[in-house]
Amino acid sequence: MPEIVIQAREAAISAYLSVKRILPFRQKRMVGPFIFMDHGGPVNSFPTDITSMDVLPHPHIGLSTVTYLFSGNVTHRDSLGVEQIIQPGEVNWMTAGKGISHSERFENPELLQKHSLEMMQTWVALPKEFEEINPSFTNYKSDQLPVYTDKGIWMKLIAGNAYGLKSSVQTLSPLFYLHAKLETDASIGLPIEHLERAIYIANGGVEIAGNFYIKGQMVVFSNNENPKIKAIEPTELMLLGGEPLGERFIWWNFVSSSKERIEQAKNDWKTGKIILPPNDNEVFVPLPESSSNPASSTPLPPEPLS
Repeated sequence: MPEIVIQAREAAISAYLSVKRILPFRQKRMVGPFIFMDHGGPVNSFPTDITSMDVLPHPHIGLSTVTYLFSGNVTHRDSLGVEQIIQPGEVNWMTAGKGISHSERFENPELLQKHSLEMMQTWVALPKEFEEINPSFTNYKSDQLPVYTDKGIWMKLIAGNAYGLKSSVQTLSPLFYLHAKLETDASIGLPIEHLERAIYIANGGVEIAGNFYIKGQMVVFSNNENPKIKAIEPTELMLLGGEPLGERFIWWNFVSSSKERIEQAKNDWKTGKIILPPNDNEVFVPLPESSSNPASSTPLPPEPLS
């Protein structure tokens, strides 16, 4: 039986845009190095003022953000001066390290109206020895990511290694992250080379050992499980996991092995030590006012932004 089943919860990340939040969860804070997971969309109806969907500039430390689109387009801008439009099937991998800020804006309403918007964003915590590295950003095109196909099965390896595939995406700890599409009755197993493993059902549903799981659920497996995952209808899955990194504290958009470091990051954002994107610096998200202790798991800290 799975270790735990997590039901996605709704969370707002901008004035108009809500997402399904999967991680962090009170009873399961991380899966391998993955400490955060959002599923945005599908959004098929857009506001007259498209800017109400925008996620304004906000900071991160101690993690890599991983953005992957099923449909639509998003413009990324960050404090390194990067401006990148991400397209479906591509990966934006941004490593915050000692501190970065970025925005995500929706600036092509005509394209969105044609194709809708659906996206996944995860955060990967950094090993302690890399938490204070210089920030960086890389966009990986769809054709740079390995794909595996079999009867009724399509899989793209976003990052890491699994099923004999290895992604060109540069990571700092052992992990795997895949997008899989299964036709009805198609079955897959889980990568056996990673200690912690989970699936998130983005669309459709699966049967595992006689139990049924549906869209919006994450199924986390125990270390010794080797389940057969069978699609009961056309299904899209995100498979993820890797080696655990140890305890991490999370407060708003900050992740660290040290609660003192999070306090420093809060002050850095308030005092402008984490700079704004040079080409998106007129408005930003202020530090939330909260008495939450970053060392505490209850209550959860202010909702993270993507």
